[in-house]
Amino acid sequence: MNHLKDEKLMTLQRQIRAYPPFVIAFSGGVDSSFLAAVSYQIRKGDVVAMTADSPFMSQLDRDYACKIAADIGIQHEMVAVDLLGEPQIIHNSETRCYHCKRFIFKALKQRAAEFGLSRIAHGVNLDDLDEFRPGLRAADEMGILSPLVAARLTKAEIRRASKKMDLQSWNIPSQSCLATRIPMGEPITRKDLVRIDACEAHLRRLGFPGVRVRCYGDTARIEVPFQMISQFAEDEMRQRIIHFFKTRHFKYIALDLEGYQSGSL
Repeated sequence: MNHLKDEKLMTLQRQIRAYPPFVIAFSGGVDSSFLAAVSYQIRKGDVVAMTADSPFMSQLDRDYACKIAADIGIQHEMVAVDLLGEPQIIHNSETRCYHCKRFIFKALKQRAAEFGLSRIAHGVNLDDLDEFRPGLRAADEMGILSPLVAARLTKAEIRRASKKMDLQSWNIPSQSCLATRIPMGEPITRKDLVRIDACEAHLRRLGFPGVRVRCYGDTARIEVPFQMISQFAEDEMRQRIIHFFKTRHFKYIALDLEGYQSGSL
């Protein structure tokens, strides 16, 4: 790591030392895992990782969160959050992410209070500020700490530092909740979330990492890394995919020829 990176890491460490005992909103992704690992090294029992366990979370992400927290050694709590009970969330308007984050942070704050903890930090990084993320406004309004942003750490820097620390999370694909697979304005249902999760898991088992299944009623639009499109289109593979998706009540199964693109929905 160069001098600039060392300086950023020292800034992060100073912040973590200055916080009162706190909770980390923990998804098991690259950023929150790095934040949890650094915080645990410095604060040990003064920091708790909490994961919002909701229908919007894939089983893969749920498993990742539990495994990585165990590898780090940090205390980890799964906090049940019923997002499907909130009309402002399931209506899936352009402000859905804002309402979703407010609801999640409220639940985490309530659970944190049970541990005598009053502050929550999340793993937003400097690059995230350049994207359309209404949830960041909710975090700011609720006083959620953003130590990675304060240290001016980018995603690439966090991945490099995570690799040096031997964190298994260093090279996992970017995560997003299952609700992002449903077009804005279309109501979010448990049925759709379950079948999206099942279909993406099936594609991963067939050897397609970093997939997205976009749900349009009875139509599934599949995104895979563009380098894998030819493999996807092989006849035997195609038939296996079609069969499985039809068992999940998709009538039409389409492959996006542009490949996976974050935020394409």
